[in-house]
Amino acid sequence: MAALEMPENLLTAATQEGRTDWLETLPAAVDDLARRWNLSVGRPFRPGGRTAWVAPARDADGSDLVLKLMWRHPEAAHEADALRLWAGEGAVRLHAVREVDDHTTALLLERCRPGHALSGTPEEDQDVVVAGLLRRLWREPESGHPFRSLASMCAEWADEFEAKAAAGGCPLEPAIARRGMDLFRSLPATSDRALVLCTDLHAGNVLAARREPWLVIDPKPYVGDPTYDALQHILNCPGRLGDDPVGLARRMASLAGLDPERLKLWLLARCVQESPEWPGLADVARRLRV
Repeated sequence: MAALEMPENLLTAATQEGRTDWLETLPAAVDDLARRWNLSVGRPFRPGGRTAWVAPARDADGSDLVLKLMWRHPEAAHEADALRLWAGEGAVRLHAVREVDDHTTALLLERCRPGHALSGTPEEDQDVVVAGLLRRLWREPESGHPFRSLASMCAEWADEFEAKAAAGGCPLEPAIARRGMDLFRSLPATSDRALVLCTDLHAGNVLAARREPWLVIDPKPYVGDPTYDALQHILNCPGRLGDDPVGLARRMASLAGLDPERLKLWLLARCVQESPEWPGLADVARRLRV
């Protein structure tokens, strides 16, 4: 069995997360999947992801595919289920999925060609593409669906934030911090819609393709308020967010068909929640609070 090339991002993340034993199982897993799915597997993409080994592949028919092996982590627990639900409408197609062992899930995916990320285009153009994709991906969950609620994710993140704040790790004034966490806990319960969400849709997770101009990869699905889904793209536009957070929220709300006031509340909550690791968002939160 040949040595398996490991991208630096994955090596670093696995070391930080104590997953070096998982790295040791990858060569055998890739070999087994290549035989099972009759694949010719190339060198992994670089820089690559932090929680997955991802490489181009071809099957016996010459189809252009991507093999993705990821260690199981809560945010991406139902990636395959979401891709199956969307069935290629605005997102990459899922060709096969296999639970390799108790720690590893493998996906065989459509490959995007030419494959460059939307992040290389002007941000105003990104706004239009991201909003259009979100509107296509939002849909009612099927009966008996496996997806977790957005409320559960927000409650967990709020607990983590409050623990950091109690240890002195919050750069915000207590009143703003409390307001942000009150919103983070309450907003999921006050939505009049509960739809399947991507939750991590930003321009780096949108790739140029031939079947459609742009396709979504790497969703982290939950079910809940669609207004939440515009946040990650907004946070990934730090210049405009810092210059005019209200204007950016209103623009994305208009493009995505969302309530702008509700999106501003969500943005305040998320800026508070992210402020311990991203101190610049504390100033955005203060401005939104006013």
